[in-house]
Amino acid sequence: MKTPAATLAIGSTRTLHLFGGDHIARPAENRTAIIEFLTDDVDREFERLKKDLSSDLIQEPTVMPWGNKSLLFRDPDGNLVNFFTPVSKEAVEKFRA
Repeated sequence: MKTPAATLAIGSTRTLHLFGGDHIARPAENRTAIIEFLTDDVDREFERLKKDLSSDLIQEPTVMPWGNKSLLFRDPDGNLVNFFTPVSKEAVEKFRA
């Protein structure tokens, strides 16, 4: 996935061999990063996903001090994932395309 600011590549575990072997990345060992996705309606995404997030839910949609409404959960490997929607005037302006 390519955006103006970044590229996200998701590959097979077979790809790890090209980077030096299986020891390069191990499941459930990342506790230092948050993967974030801007969404049009975080509440709608929460309703769509909540039955599947029950044991991995960290925070239901909550307005953060910087003006984004955020849904925080862990993916199957333990990575933190944040779905967010700007809701304050300042946050909406920041993310306006």
